[in-house]
Amino acid sequence: MTKPSLPELLHAAVTAVGGTERPGQVAMAETVAKAIDDGSHLLVQAGTGTGKSLGYLVPALAHGERVVVATATLALQRQLVERDLPRTVEALHPLLRRRPSFAMLKGRSNYLCLHRLHEGVPQDEEEGLFDQFEAAAPTSKLGQDLLRMRDWADETETGDRDDLTPGVSDRAWSQVSVSSRECLGASKCAYGQECFAEMSRERAKLSDVIVTNHALLAIDAIEGAPVLPEHEVLIVDEAHELVSRVTGVATGELTPGQVNRAVRRAAKLVNEKVADQLQTAAEGFERLMELALPGRLEEIPEDLGYALMALRDATRAVITAIGSTRDKSVQDEDAVRKQALASVESVHDVAERITNGSEWDVVWYERHEPRAGSAYRQSGASLRVAPMSVSGLLREKLFTDRSVTLTSATLKLGGDFNGVGASLGLAPEGTHGDDMPEWQGLDVGSPFDYPKQGILYVAKHLARPAREGTRTDMTDELTELVQAAGGRTLGLFSSMRAAQAAAEELRTRIPQFPILLQGEDTLGELIKNFAADPKTCLFGTLSLWQGVDVPGTGCQLVVMDKIPFPRPDDPLMSARQKAVEEAGGNGFMAVAATHAALLMAQGAGRLVRASGDRGVVAVLDPRLATARYGSYLRASMPDFWYTTDRNQVRRSLAAIDATAKADET
Repeated sequence: MTKPSLPELLHAAVTAVGGTERPGQVAMAETVAKAIDDGSHLLVQAGTGTGKSLGYLVPALAHGERVVVATATLALQRQLVERDLPRTVEALHPLLRRRPSFAMLKGRSNYLCLHRLHEGVPQDEEEGLFDQFEAAAPTSKLGQDLLRMRDWADETETGDRDDLTPGVSDRAWSQVSVSSRECLGASKCAYGQECFAEMSRERAKLSDVIVTNHALLAIDAIEGAPVLPEHEVLIVDEAHELVSRVTGVATGELTPGQVNRAVRRAAKLVNEKVADQLQTAAEGFERLMELALPGRLEEIPEDLGYALMALRDATRAVITAIGSTRDKSVQDEDAVRKQALASVESVHDVAERITNGSEWDVVWYERHEPRAGSAYRQSGASLRVAPMSVSGLLREKLFTDRSVTLTSATLKLGGDFNGVGASLGLAPEGTHGDDMPEWQGLDVGSPFDYPKQGILYVAKHLARPAREGTRTDMTDELTELVQAAGGRTLGLFSSMRAAQAAAEELRTRIPQFPILLQGEDTLGELIKNFAADPKTCLFGTLSLWQGVDVPGTGCQLVVMDKIPFPRPDDPLMSARQKAVEEAGGNGFMAVAATHAALLMAQGAGRLVRASGDRGVVAVLDPRLATARYGSYLRASMPDFWYTTDRNQVRRSLAAIDATAKADET
């Protein structure tokens, strides 16, 4: 029997998922297949509606080597594992004469820990463990969540937090899960044979396709101890998110609360002298943090340097002492010791990293308010350290010994792939060199007719937005646009404060159009309610720029209040910008404009999600039309028909609204 051709395989897969073959999808599949065969690297921009998941799954499955697919969002992981992969595998089975297996793999803290569930949680203030189910009042939300999770533990096959519906708060989940550092290890744990995290790892080891997330991919690259099984092919979907996810994993944090928790957990397991040394160091650190002002620390102040060295030395002493001290009164000492070590080691690692001082790290103080639903984040200050850039790390760890394909709807910024490529550690396309991974960029376009389906409107007549203060002219413009559109508006704001102010004002001015505001309900509920009622508007900030998929007449106007440059006082972004300038480059374009272009491309992509969608993307920032960098930003967005004519846009919105109302009735 002859080997089936790629077009045959793709046709079978597309038919199985009820889709339509697109020229862009075919071009993508052929180029991915060639990259896998050559062991080369590929960046593919595939617009919404291309069918990009099949564009990489089919050639990857046909190749027959083990594949890791890493995505940024849970929604895409679910789509791959629950819909695309099962149907594709079944469709290809008769042609390939084999049935590739697949599994999802996440970090350990995403899985229910049976030891913690049955034996209890190490208690900071007391010896041994306590029963969290008895400690929580059964009438409280926490108590109800814990009881529900205990019942769920008897019926779940995966123990995966994301399979628990409805979900639970971070605080509740922390009572039944452990980090990799806190885990006893399968060989030492009484529940090792039944462990959900271990079972997921075993399934992954035996699978041909492993679906994971960017964070686990980053941990695998950074920490040196492999988490993912050996694989020949890596596909990174939603690749525009990769750099920020890797940066997040590589960022360390110290807070007084975290340090005090380490003190409490270690106190019973070491002698009094060592415990006192850590207590004294913790008190010194806490006093300093009370006075901390937010901002970057280009040099570590002398008093902070001493405090961090004291923490480093005290935690090192505790780590050594815990290894040789046995307190007979402690119940289930292994679990208590492991949790204490995890807390102390995380403090030690960050204190030592900042003390050692790398020119490639950025250190800053941050002040924050408590987060709703979080068990850990208290108000006050934190000390943070992050890499200036992760490009070198990605070049070294990502593009070695395997073929890598990175894909997203937004990888081509300002007309080429080099901006995103540089952030990934890649030299400009076509550059050759011994230590430079060679790569190719491919834009397969979109099946949508953007110039006919959408308008990009820039409100050129508005005043340039100032950093602070209300924008009355912007609010007037927004009100008129929402009225012309008949609601149906997704408002993307550069800050939560701006979103709240706009929502409050418009609720008063045009009460006939309900305004949903991010933070007033879960994101899933907000999007569901937004899609259900055409007159409704949804306002919010960062996660809405990328996380909303509402095809049809529910979203026909996408408004951006201003160009989403990073805040001037963002320590990491400003440090990166300064580093580019010191190296002779254009820091603003390389960092701030690239950041804004990526978000604007993603935000504009919320408008047209299907071939019948029509609407307007309105940018209420005249700089998009007047500034020199405006053409770069516009070139990063879908190719909508462009205008600055406010009357034309109002007429167009009214016509689109009238058509939608006729269709709805």
